[in-house]
Amino acid sequence: MIYFLDATPIEAGKEVIEAARNGELDQMIDLTVKWGMEAGKSLLLALVIFVVGRYAIKFINRMVARMLERRGVEPTVQSFLKSFVNITLIILLVIMVVGTLGVNTTSLAALLASAGLAVGMALSGNLQNLAGGIILLFLKPFRVGDFIEAQGVSGTVKAIQIFHTILTTLDNKELFVPNGALSSGNITNYTRNDLRRVDFTISVEYGTDTQKVKDVTLALISEDKRILKDPAPFIAVKELANSSVDFVLRVWTTAPEYWNVFFDTNERIYTEFNKQGIGFPFPQLQIHQ
Repeated sequence: MIYFLDATPIEAGKEVIEAARNGELDQMIDLTVKWGMEAGKSLLLALVIFVVGRYAIKFINRMVARMLERRGVEPTVQSFLKSFVNITLIILLVIMVVGTLGVNTTSLAALLASAGLAVGMALSGNLQNLAGGIILLFLKPFRVGDFIEAQGVSGTVKAIQIFHTILTTLDNKELFVPNGALSSGNITNYTRNDLRRVDFTISVEYGTDTQKVKDVTLALISEDKRILKDPAPFIAVKELANSSVDFVLRVWTTAPEYWNVFFDTNERIYTEFNKQGIGFPFPQLQIHQ
């Protein structure tokens, strides 16, 4: 008579099959009873682990959801992280249940690891974009509605997705920029700050009175309510170029008014300089014989 108090259901089943092959009916019956008892205990324990594990997974999922909401994580990232945590916990629960039933979990874990490595290598680019998207959504270098420049393109941020960030260009094109490259490169956010400086280069003919240029320009600037008095506008001679005297003009305005101030001021300078007799230069070349 063979007893196997510490045997798993699978090992006990092997003993029953071996006894049947040897024609030992009494031993087979005894082993079958023992196997049934062991299998019943293992099944009951596995069922308890499964039920308790399901409740534990729901509890952990609720905790993760509340934590993400308290931290103000973007809804897209919340959905992804909650799904990822839920799937990971379910896989761990399945491994525990299978291990309780006597299945060798070492081989199963090795198989899952190999499959995960293969999938990771095949999707390495997407995984990089996925990580980049999470970094962008947590660190928030820009938000939806910001005008940014990155990776050689510029546009208004329309959406921040898991793998790509969608930009709308000034001519209404949609650009899908990979988050991996976006998170690891330089990003210029033009709308993060409330104020922006507008820079102009004004070129006039040689022989023009520089003080007159300054006075006319500052008078023109003072009439525009969109241009701030503090910081004060700045104008000075920037360069004595080949065919012109170049002035630099710097004024401050609110971020939404940047382009309006830029285009309107250029037009007003051109109109006012013509009225004041301030000439704009053409390329000139002197030839000596």
